[in-house]
Amino acid sequence: MAMTYSEKVRDHFAHPRNVGTIEDANGVGEVGNAVCGDIMKMYLKISDDGIIEDAKFNTFGCGAAIATSSMATEMIKGKSVEEAAQLTNQAVVEALDGLPPVKLHCSVLAEEAVQAALEDYRKRREKKEENA
Repeated sequence: MAMTYSEKVRDHFAHPRNVGTIEDANGVGEVGNAVCGDIMKMYLKISDDGIIEDAKFNTFGCGAAIATSSMATEMIKGKSVEEAAQLTNQAVVEALDGLPPVKLHCSVLAEEAVQAALEDYRKRREKKEENA
C-alpha cells in the first residue's frame, strides 16, 4: 500500500523550517516513540512577557516526523505560551493538509515535544522565581 503525502508535508520534509538548536533556550523538550524510533527535541526561546520568540527542533525520524516538527515550530512562533499550549496534533495535521493514518503518531509526537518544552520553561521559571 503506497502512502501519499500532501504537497505541504513534502515541502516541510524537503525544506524543513527551524531546524537546529537554540543555545540559550529557556524551554527544551525531548520526546520519542519506541515503536517507530522517532525522536524529537524542541527548543524554545521565550521572552520575559511570555511570547515565543524562536522555536527550533532536531528530529531523528521519518519524513512525516520531520514535517510535523517543522510545521509545529511554524505554528507556535510569535504566539504566547498560553496559545502554544493549545496546539494539538490535529491542528498540525490540518495545517499539513493531512497525514496518512499510519503516520498520525508523528503529529502526536510534535504536540508532545512542544508541551514538553513548555513544561521545561515553566519549571525553569518557577525555579528562577524561587531563587529570586
